[in-house]
Amino acid sequence: MSFTVIPAIDLRAGRVVRLRQGDYAQQTTYEFEPRALALRYAGAGAMWLHVVDLDGARSGSLDNLLVIEAIARDGMHVQAGGGVRGEDDLRRLFDAGVARVVLGSVAIREPERVGGWLHEYGAERFTIALDTRRIDGRWALPSAGWTELEARSLDELAPWYAERGAQQLLCTDIDRDGMLAGFNLELYRELARSVPALAVQASGGVRSIEDIVAARDAGAQGVILGRALLEGRFTIEEALAC
Repeated sequence: MSFTVIPAIDLRAGRVVRLRQGDYAQQTTYEFEPRALALRYAGAGAMWLHVVDLDGARSGSLDNLLVIEAIARDGMHVQAGGGVRGEDDLRRLFDAGVARVVLGSVAIREPERVGGWLHEYGAERFTIALDTRRIDGRWALPSAGWTELEARSLDELAPWYAERGAQQLLCTDIDRDGMLAGFNLELYRELARSVPALAVQASGGVRSIEDIVAARDAGAQGVILGRALLEGRFTIEEALAC
């Protein structure tokens, strides 16, 4: 399977932002217009774009849907999430042109329901997001914009989704997100061993081209790039060359 470099745009109140470790109180706002930034990435050759509705992740509604729709209508393959709670949300995102819906909180809290969506709509139309944080020796799964801790662990749910035909797994080490500390390579090696049927997208902490190569070598089949691109650590063209 090919390796995919996926630039990311996080949205809050229609603006491009980044959070440190998922903390809404630690926000950096960038002076990029979201659609123009997406077109810049597409023009460089990026085939996929990852879009997160940070407002929706907390509120449970698709607060930035109009911005997401504008980006998707320009022709990029968009995977988008944040605020997806029910089937109406799925239909709204699909109708907006989103190619893959990212399921986070609902995938953790209601796996049986999400398993039904995989069967009904096609597993290729979803990315399961199991963002994690190491707590007391286990990979815990915070939800609701990483503000609430759930009982299930990554070790339980990743194989569960693999058995039900999921194809894409996005996994962020929350403690590295937005920190420019490099990927947690052991996490991705562990996932490559335990759920080889899932195409794992690495996210959280990338700071250099070397980090992208290291994630690929650790078994990830894609990387999500946010802050490092926004702050010019390297260019999207350099990343795509991986």
